[in-house]
Amino acid sequence: MFRPKIPTMPMPTGLTTPPAVIEPTTVTRPIETPPAAPTAPTPSRPTVQLTPGTTLALVGGGTAVVLVLGAVLVSLLLAVAITGASVAVCAVVLRSLLASDAKRR
Repeated sequence: MFRPKIPTMPMPTGLTTPPAVIEPTTVTRPIETPPAAPTAPTPSRPTVQLTPGTTLALVGGGTAVVLVLGAVLVSLLLAVAITGASVAVCAVVLRSLLASDAKRR
């Protein structure tokens, strides 16, 4: 009952074609030509040369990116902390209101 039933392959019906006869062919090798003289590759784009001013600009830009990213992450963390504290204060206020309402009854 729980065993899978594997279908059997049906036998082909009708006319079948016999396999084609493969005849060997001869292989001809092309005539070898001498290799051309090697040429120096031309650069596809100019090389970037770093001068002290460029290096200083890159370091300054990287520092600015790190500082901005750090400020954004710290502000997000501060926003989450303030939100958590305000939710906690709201929970304490609601708890005290519900507890005082239950004592009056």
